[in-house]
Amino acid sequence: MAVSRRSLRSRYALVLLVLASITLITLDFRGDLRGTIPRLQSAVRNVFNPIDAGVESALRPVGNFIEGAVRYGAVVQENNRLRAENGDLIRRFEEAQAASRQVSAILRQAHLPWVGSLATIPAEVVSSGQSNFELTLDIDKGTADGVAVGMPVVSGSGLLGRVIAASDHRSTVLLVTDPRSSVAVRIGATGPLGLASGEGAGKALQVGFVAGGEHISKGTEVFTSGMTGALFPPDLPVGTVIAVRSAASGLEQHVTVRPSPAAAAGEAMYVSVIEWEPAP
Repeated sequence: MAVSRRSLRSRYALVLLVLASITLITLDFRGDLRGTIPRLQSAVRNVFNPIDAGVESALRPVGNFIEGAVRYGAVVQENNRLRAENGDLIRRFEEAQAASRQVSAILRQAHLPWVGSLATIPAEVVSSGQSNFELTLDIDKGTADGVAVGMPVVSGSGLLGRVIAASDHRSTVLLVTDPRSSVAVRIGATGPLGLASGEGAGKALQVGFVAGGEHISKGTEVFTSGMTGALFPPDLPVGTVIAVRSAASGLEQHVTVRPSPAAAAGEAMYVSVIEWEPAP
């Protein structure tokens, strides 16, 4: 294969530069041509500097790539460390929030002014049965702990329901929102009486048999009536009036009541069983 003239010229120039360099080094070592040597050395440097610059320019992207790869690995490791650290902080924060909610729930159970002098049995909710046909909670206290069928169950926000089944250390509570539930209530501190019935999960209570002509305002609190033979003692918070509608006859009013938050949600962490049973 023929070699181009340009390639041959480049090779000759390189050979001449090498020989010139050797000569300059020799002369400089011997101390001859002191005035000439610096000029020749400068000329040689001028020839080789573009070559050095070209090599450096060609290699710079490679160096940058290697440096970038090393730094990228370090950045990935740092990001992974920060993600792990962030995840740990989030987990701790959630645990602290859960613990705070538990403490608040326990404190609410310890302070139930509307229970009065009635004794209570603190309990923890262990499971819930939520369906269109049954709204119940299971608690970790039973007959061996003093719980009996029919006893009312309350949370820190008001009435939840009553015990409908009990074994040694477990009981089932029927929520006031269950369609099978009914509670004799009083609207307001001295207002009319009525019967509150459950309508199902997430639904308000409907209070019937309320005498017409009685003024009832939205936001009025509703309590258990405690009438003779009632299933619950008096003055337990049941909920708040959210709507009032008069019957066509005008002799009766239909009142809609939002139940206590725990009953409305159908869930609670801690409850109290009131040691009270309706008169036979």
